[in-house]
Amino acid sequence: MQNQLSFSNLDAYIRLTRLDKPIGIYLLLWPTLWALVIAAEGLPGLAVTAIFMAGVVLMRSAGCVINDYADRKVDGAVERTSARPLVSGQASATEALQLFALLVGLAFVLVLLLNWMTIALSVVAVALAASYPFMKRYTHMPQAVLGAAFGWAIPMAFAAVNESLPLACWLLFAANLCWTIAYDTMYAMVDRNDDLKIGVKSSAILFGRFDKLMIGLLQLATLGLLTAVASEINAGWPVYLAIAICGGLFAHQQYRIRQRQRQACFQSFLDNHYVGLTFMVGLLLDYLIIG
Repeated sequence: MQNQLSFSNLDAYIRLTRLDKPIGIYLLLWPTLWALVIAAEGLPGLAVTAIFMAGVVLMRSAGCVINDYADRKVDGAVERTSARPLVSGQASATEALQLFALLVGLAFVLVLLLNWMTIALSVVAVALAASYPFMKRYTHMPQAVLGAAFGWAIPMAFAAVNESLPLACWLLFAANLCWTIAYDTMYAMVDRNDDLKIGVKSSAILFGRFDKLMIGLLQLATLGLLTAVASEINAGWPVYLAIAICGGLFAHQQYRIRQRQRQACFQSFLDNHYVGLTFMVGLLLDYLIIG
């Protein structure tokens, strides 16, 4: 096992950063694009969009690396994670830390191309990304920290576009927080039995037999907060239609997880990509067609 980053170990780094599993990129990207479009009241500038899209990939990858570093001693006991690079020996803990530092450093270089308000907010983003993986040792709600980490790109996007953090920004942040806790609880339901054995905490364990109910309440809160965002920005019918479709997607997820089967819970987690896409399409139609 080597202790320095090397191109010869690129395959292990791709798996460590989950670039071969882009669902996390999508779930982080959609709220970021929502914020950019709302802040710009239409299509944001190409440069700022490219910076944020690259930043999403870098920070999601960094988050996966530090997550695997934090879990390197317990992942082997979990069915879904037992073949990860740090468990199998394909990469070392030192390599993981070096890769995390490299990815965060590249993301910070990108942020330096933006205004000072965005740069200041990026410090919080790094703190959230670095601390989330360790929260499952101390709280049954690490999903809330993940939601804050995934959602912090929202105030950063508003700051980058117009250097302000209006009410719509924080309503959108709250909506994304509820949505993230909901879908990541589905994800945690996949590992619940393993997590109980090894003593790792999660919202799925905290909610217990009320897991489906709590997910449903969080989904309703998400829809309510997105509706509040729509009202705050004086949105037209495309946004409200998109929210209604999101409600239908949530209902389908609830139906799928009704028996708490692992694969069904995991598939429902993956399907949240379409929720993010749907709301994005609604925003674009509203700004570009309805005006």
